[in-house]
Amino acid sequence: MASPLITAPQLAAHLDDPDWLILDVRHDLADPPWGRRVYEEGHLPRAQFVSLDEDLSVAPTGKNGRHPLPPPEQCAERLGRLGVAPGKQIVAYDQGSGMFAARLWWMLRWLGLDRCAVLDGGWAQWLAAKQPVSTDRDAPQPANFAPQVQNLTVNADTVLANLFSPTFTLIDARAASRYRGENETIDPVGGHIPGALNRPYTENLTAEGVFKSAAQLRAEFTALLNGMPAARIVHQCGSGVSACHNVLAMEITGLSGSRLYPGSWSEWCSDPTRPIAQG
Repeated sequence: MASPLITAPQLAAHLDDPDWLILDVRHDLADPPWGRRVYEEGHLPRAQFVSLDEDLSVAPTGKNGRHPLPPPEQCAERLGRLGVAPGKQIVAYDQGSGMFAARLWWMLRWLGLDRCAVLDGGWAQWLAAKQPVSTDRDAPQPANFAPQVQNLTVNADTVLANLFSPTFTLIDARAASRYRGENETIDPVGGHIPGALNRPYTENLTAEGVFKSAAQLRAEFTALLNGMPAARIVHQCGSGVSACHNVLAMEITGLSGSRLYPGSWSEWCSDPTRPIAQG
């Protein structure tokens, strides 16, 4: 399938397809064990659980952000144990907004796997559509694959150099108040990277919690980019998670080629020599 989104009825038609793999990445930043608990209480049939902290991140050091990317080989090994492999159609879902599912979707693309999609509206839409729920814990079918890492990231040094010789534009996916440096309760310093634009990832969604139409998203991002090509956009947020939602939204519209600063604000602000902006 070509679209990075799939609806609940579309996915339901493939529940028994052995070439399809469903991954549950529900997570609560304030209560990390919550995702595994609710998975055990009920999940999509045949879904395997993926942990944001254990599978999609490595331990933070205090200098590398709150959800640092694992080395590609380590990530491929972890996901391979769950059955991820080239040729599989992979569908990721979370509790609803798609923030955590988008992180997994982005990481699969980073590893060179392009047959991946996000369940639009996630678990909430699955239930609303009265689709089947399972408490079975199906044994995964492990696979081995060598990651073909794509050039989809920039690091802190590249972002710093860009401040003085701009070659790309940053888009910050955090809430507007955190972008301005107000009400910061997660990171030790409030504010944003100088020059970054603000596009809270929640603006990609309708009131029902599904993505806006491709036409509406394209109009909104086109206005925000103001002529800047997608290939010159780098996304960031607090820790490299919700920024993937903006990458996904741009891909939905056909604005392909943007990149991610995985360390994001939590890495950036850990070094007091890096400049910050507020307001």
